[in-house]
Amino acid sequence: MRSQLCHARFIRAAVVGCTALVLAVTSAGAAGAAPAKAGNPARQVLPQNDGWAAADGGTTGGAAADAAHVYTVDTWEELKAAVGNGDGTPRIIRVRGTLDANSDAAGEPLGCADYATDGYTQEGYLAAYDPATWGTAEPSGPLEDARVASARRQAERIRLDVGANTTIVGIGDRARLLGANVQVRGVDNVIVRNLTFEDTFDCFPQWDPTDGAEGAWNSEYDSLVVYGSTHVWVDHNTFTDGRRPDDAQPRHYGQLYQQHDGQLDVVRGADLVTASWNVFADHSKTILIGNSDGAGATDSGRLRVTLHHNLFRDTGERTPRVRFGQVDVYNNHHLVRDAEVFGYAYGVGRESAIFAEKNHFTLPASVSAGEVLYKWSEAPITAEDNFVNGAEVDLIAAYNAGHPDALLRSDAGWSPELRARVDETGEVPGFVARWAGAGQLDECEPHEL
Repeated sequence: MRSQLCHARFIRAAVVGCTALVLAVTSAGAAGAAPAKAGNPARQVLPQNDGWAAADGGTTGGAAADAAHVYTVDTWEELKAAVGNGDGTPRIIRVRGTLDANSDAAGEPLGCADYATDGYTQEGYLAAYDPATWGTAEPSGPLEDARVASARRQAERIRLDVGANTTIVGIGDRARLLGANVQVRGVDNVIVRNLTFEDTFDCFPQWDPTDGAEGAWNSEYDSLVVYGSTHVWVDHNTFTDGRRPDDAQPRHYGQLYQQHDGQLDVVRGADLVTASWNVFADHSKTILIGNSDGAGATDSGRLRVTLHHNLFRDTGERTPRVRFGQVDVYNNHHLVRDAEVFGYAYGVGRESAIFAEKNHFTLPASVSAGEVLYKWSEAPITAEDNFVNGAEVDLIAAYNAGHPDALLRSDAGWSPELRARVDETGEVPGFVARWAGAGQLDECEPHEL
């Protein structure tokens, strides 16, 4: 059926290409309507007014790429070659099937033992830094050095640096980056769409005995990190721990052996980012916007991010946690099915200015509306027309009722203007369930680019 529909649409609209059913929607009230799209997904640009990434000239990615700079890749090695040398030449990279970042040049899978060097073993590390014998000092010495060297080897393999003026787009509904750490670092004008990011894991977590009251395991490697970059559109992707859920991992020194970090981080002076119609699922530390209270020199006045029409399903926290940025969070659905994993949704951090409007929270009875917000630092937040289990709730009042010694202030001091589509809060769960995530753009193949 899909191929017949694609063929029919291609005949009718060969100029603009083949995509999923198009219904242009710029306001609420069109039941069942898809997010507006026009043309082939690989050539599409961010629509006007669609969040912060539409400011100051907008985001076009690799839409201007000539035929010589359009690539279809089937392996991690091919993808690393396709991103090029960072010269800014517009390019389109189409991802087909599963690309395993933990694989060698021949495509053979690599395990953690393949990265280990200088005598590192997990058993040796656990024995060396057991708090019962090592104490509470930070790990140091030959085995910690070996852990760092081993981690560096994995990082060299799984990290992908995306250049300016690039679009990376998945083909169909099966494009998957497995174990990848995709970095958009110090560049402008990037689009990432229609990909499943699964299980970005760290083989060599570090034990930090000073993290919290009892210590913690800390890992590196976000699935996608926007670092010091501008004009980035992250659209119709799925982020998941997939085959390696946290609750299936062992505990060492009494703490979860945490091998995952963030799913999407926006840090170090990054600016003008829109994340739309994504699924973030089954993960703890989900989205961090601004990674340090001490980064005001680079982050103040930047970190302007829009999050809209995303599904957050059984995410633990940071959806998002914000420092410094003016962050527009609207029309998202937060679906919590497992109360045990939920900590909070919106983290109010240093000098942040979150504008949270028309979001819907579906929570178990044991999770109160007062747990949606969390105050990390003194900063105001605007929260309007948000629903919890189908009814409008004042999220700030709900939080303050349970935290009389750490009251949140209302009014973030600004109002968003860059919104291409706004749906009524009650309609958000239905729209997001139908249209968010990878596999919705439905590009026909083969296709002339």
